[in-house]
Amino acid sequence: METKHIDLEARSPWSSHNDKKTVSIRPAQSPIRGTVAVPGSKSLTNRALIIAALAEGRSELQGILRSDDSYWCIDALTKLGLKVSVDGDTAFVEGCGGVWPNREAELYVGAAGTVARFLPGALATGQGEWSLRGSKRMSERPLAPLLKSLTSLGARIDYGTSAAHSLPFTLHADGLRGGEVRISGSTSSQFISGLLLAAPYAKEQLTVRIEGEVVQRDYVQMTLDMMAAFGIGNEAQASHDDGQSITVPSGRYQARAYRLEPDISTCCYFWAAAALTGGCVRTVGVDASRISQPDIEMLDVLEQMGCTVVKGDDFVEVQGPEKLNGGFTAIMKKWSDQTLTLAALAVFADGPITMTDAAHIRQHECDRIAAICEELGKLGIRVTEREDGLTVYPGEPVPTLVDSHDDHRMAMALSLIGLKTPAIRITDPGCVSKTCPGFFEILASLGAGVEFEAGRE
Repeated sequence: METKHIDLEARSPWSSHNDKKTVSIRPAQSPIRGTVAVPGSKSLTNRALIIAALAEGRSELQGILRSDDSYWCIDALTKLGLKVSVDGDTAFVEGCGGVWPNREAELYVGAAGTVARFLPGALATGQGEWSLRGSKRMSERPLAPLLKSLTSLGARIDYGTSAAHSLPFTLHADGLRGGEVRISGSTSSQFISGLLLAAPYAKEQLTVRIEGEVVQRDYVQMTLDMMAAFGIGNEAQASHDDGQSITVPSGRYQARAYRLEPDISTCCYFWAAAALTGGCVRTVGVDASRISQPDIEMLDVLEQMGCTVVKGDDFVEVQGPEKLNGGFTAIMKKWSDQTLTLAALAVFADGPITMTDAAHIRQHECDRIAAICEELGKLGIRVTEREDGLTVYPGEPVPTLVDSHDDHRMAMALSLIGLKTPAIRITDPGCVSKTCPGFFEILASLGAGVEFEAGRE
């Protein structure tokens, strides 16, 4: 079987394993043990790059994630005329102060939802005409709430013969008016963040009024916190008790040196590896008491499942139990990126696990709920699919070939099953480069068997 979902154009020079057809994962000879240094947060990296680009002065962003998503963000900024250099995991960005040097450019965002949703607002604050396009899947993912809001604030968007409110499009900008704008929060918090990041550069003070419930509100707060770190802070807070209205003062971001947190979403896979195998994994550079990323909630669920979790000033250590506890329901609304991880753990628990409030992940790199149900079914695992989640029943997976669906989180979650079941093969291992190009190398360093099959049909 060959996966039908690969979009190699979205892979960047920072990716790896694109020439590999499959990866086979074999259980370690002994429980997974080791220390892991996880790269920087994807969510924080692209927020920081956009803010630094708009800022006045030269910013130093330490601990960036060198992945496909951040590469395409840097590539777009460079095509806009900014000077961006990368040395190891540090990026240096010469900000434009809100005046884009190149007023015409063709920009490619790959499969990066953060770039597709953060960059248009930043561009609309300036003057120019820019064409944006993305991967096939990114062109199918929703953008309407953001693009409608930008249009109401003065941007003009030409879709040509393409579907309205999606990539590709051409953005004609002459600044954002400011005032008040309404936007739905029910599909993705990234639409709200895209407006907030641009808001200081509007011609008048901008108030963002959020309609309905906000998916993953913690990511909105993450945006506000980073804006504050770059000088737009004290007034950029929820102005009503219900948190549905945010007023951002006019101003300019100020360049600074900024250190990014490690990517907690990636940490979760290695914590899960320890949990599954009765092993012990320490992730360094992580102070759980200071982490802003909502996936840190995974630690609470791992404790519920019987793991021992130790939180230090600069590390988190997870020790797995002899048998994982199941028989509970997890509300995934705040930390939905780990729905697939928890589904993989549930296969080996002592009772079924239900995951709810994750309907929005059907709109991610693939329909993640349908995809994980399909692949667990191939493994012989009983699954009940619902609109907003799934229930996974414990079972004995059968060795087989499963499809990553060109989705980094699918590939990494399915790899966990290979730590307990021999001969699990996964198509298109290169897709992990979206967030963690070195994922399989780290897994191998912890003792797992990892073997690639080269070539594509």
